[in-house]
Amino acid sequence: MKTKKLNLKDTQYAIDKLKTIFSIQLAKKLNLTRVSAPLFLKKSSGLNDGLAGEKPVSFLSKDINEELEIVHSLAKWKRDALLKYGFSIHEGIYADMNAIRKEEILDNIHSIYVDQWDWELIINKEERTINYLKKIVRKIYSALKNTEKNINKIYPILKNKLAKNIFFISSNKLYDLYPNESPSKREYLIAKKYKSVFIYQIGNNLPDGIPHSKRAKDYDDWMLNGDIILYDEVNDNALEISSMGIRVNKESLIKQFNLPEDKISAISPYHFKIINNILPLTIGGGIGQSRIAMFLLEKAHIGEVQVSVWDDKNIEKANENNIILL
Repeated sequence: MKTKKLNLKDTQYAIDKLKTIFSIQLAKKLNLTRVSAPLFLKKSSGLNDGLAGEKPVSFLSKDINEELEIVHSLAKWKRDALLKYGFSIHEGIYADMNAIRKEEILDNIHSIYVDQWDWELIINKEERTINYLKKIVRKIYSALKNTEKNINKIYPILKNKLAKNIFFISSNKLYDLYPNESPSKREYLIAKKYKSVFIYQIGNNLPDGIPHSKRAKDYDDWMLNGDIILYDEVNDNALEISSMGIRVNKESLIKQFNLPEDKISAISPYHFKIINNILPLTIGGGIGQSRIAMFLLEKAHIGEVQVSVWDDKNIEKANENNIILL
């Protein structure tokens, strides 16, 4: 691993600066208002994200006779909040979300502590298209490019790492390019070639009968979602910085669950509101704060830009490579 370019003090200052710059850019480009985010939710609300089946951290409060769950992310909560707060079409929200994902397998880019910008924007039914999805991706990428430009002005020792434009490819087309490779190897090969990539339509099975990666059935429409992937030169790796998508409507929710309406509607109040067309149509996602900091500041380990708890293997490897974990 390469020698770090910023010391601990400069790193802390740079993290603060880039988070401020990117937040302002994101809010401006997508017309978002910052809101407070929950750290935990009632299990019965159905608003916590199930991800790919991971179990959340849960607990009981002294005065609340119901199980509470630490959030995984806020995809469903944000959509419900947009309705509750009375936002209109082409208005949205974002929050600084902190989560615990206790089932993560720890390595230099995965931590049990997750921090991200969680955002959600109301759209109309005509905008539920791949072209609109790409339009929003380009806006997010522009915010990231502007953030890199400003941080590199402060620290000229840092490189310009982002491609001029982001490259778009579907998971099926990516499979066709590299049919004999694993999904992670495909991401690596396409990211190394184009530097900045958006892989879209993730969740449905590919020709080999396996999805590019597993996705929850009840928030992203698998035909209208995707991941922003960057080539991380420090680690020679594909780095996912955002998972996002146009959210399910009634029809896509039924298709992805492959269950009758009444069965889906009974799962939770959130599912009931989707089936009965109560919630607004939206697009949204999460953007990893520590991963962006790691990428822009050219760090080898996510533990260099966030405080978490690490296993012996990660600690030993960090020590061997002169990496200081916060």
